[in-house]
Amino acid sequence: MSGALFLAWAHIWHHRWRSLILVLAIALIVVVPVTVSRVVDAAEADLSARAEATPLLIGARGSRLDLVMSALYFGEDQPDPLPYQASEDVWDSGLAIAIPLYQRFYAEGAPIIGTSLDYFDLRGLRIADGRGLTVLGDAVLGAAVAAERGLSVGDHILSTPENLFDIAGSYPLRMPVVGVLAPTGTPDDAAIFVDVKTTWVMAGIGHGHEDVEGGASAGILQYAEITPQNIDSFHFHGDVGSYPITAIIAEPWDQRSSTILKGRYLDTSGPAQIVDPEEVMSGLIETVFAIKDVLDWVVRIVGGAAALAVVLALHLTFRLRAREMQTAFRLGAGRFATLQLLLAEALLLGGAAVMLAGAVIWISQPYLSGDAVQLLTR
Repeated sequence: MSGALFLAWAHIWHHRWRSLILVLAIALIVVVPVTVSRVVDAAEADLSARAEATPLLIGARGSRLDLVMSALYFGEDQPDPLPYQASEDVWDSGLAIAIPLYQRFYAEGAPIIGTSLDYFDLRGLRIADGRGLTVLGDAVLGAAVAAERGLSVGDHILSTPENLFDIAGSYPLRMPVVGVLAPTGTPDDAAIFVDVKTTWVMAGIGHGHEDVEGGASAGILQYAEITPQNIDSFHFHGDVGSYPITAIIAEPWDQRSSTILKGRYLDTSGPAQIVDPEEVMSGLIETVFAIKDVLDWVVRIVGGAAALAVVLALHLTFRLRAREMQTAFRLGAGRFATLQLLLAEALLLGGAAVMLAGAVIWISQPYLSGDAVQLLTR
């Protein structure tokens, strides 16, 4: 058999480009169905885990799915804002811890999440470098944000302006990076966390005096910065209860408190709704799996057609080598030796394809889950 392998390898190397195309085709037949299955399974696990770790979610009435995707996975589709008073009402009920979330702004492509320190406790977020949020204007970066942008404690990050000519008087905010979170493998890695009041400053609701820097003219893009020298001058106008937030994570004290709290939002004419993230995500996952079943059949059909095409290509290759086989037979090689030669070539090509497919699947594994979740949250 060693002689057959040697001759098969010599033939493959002589026709290396044709052989390479066959290896790639066979590898794709293996990679595509395996990757699709792993992507869906990884996305299901990650989506379910984060939903299960979030007790209840309160937001403005509208799409329940948009609310969950925004609050849990920081998706781009934002629900209507909710007044901050809704968070205070949850606290006043004595039934749950209320964690406000305000997502509207971005910095270098990463979402800025305005929240409270209770969020870090709920998610089990740990500071890997620096400290947590203590002062208005502080920013704590997720591990992926810091790594991908080369930022560390002591650097600054500038929020992205919503438009370049803001006549309302709100400016991008330059924030000091005071901490970097340890990696969690969740959407928190790709976010920037600030106090909810800091996002209100970005919205122009709060401001200080002589806080605009970066240009001498109002026609030039400028930015605000909160410093030890001007922090005491920052103030907010109007009723704090009317300030916007996008969601509230409610963490009830016990099952009884959860049931009572849910009952307070049964009136569909009210401005707010309460949802169970696990229930909402279960519905989404069922839909995804229904699509996956259809996709599996498509992959099987396409994969079967591709496999037949590869078999046909190998058959035609062997037919073209008929004269070569006749020469070998005349030189004394038996039919079994000829069969060995063909099997050795098929074994080498198939083995190379399987190893290539395995390498691609192994290398892509760490990225499959995150990419799938990002796709679903867009």
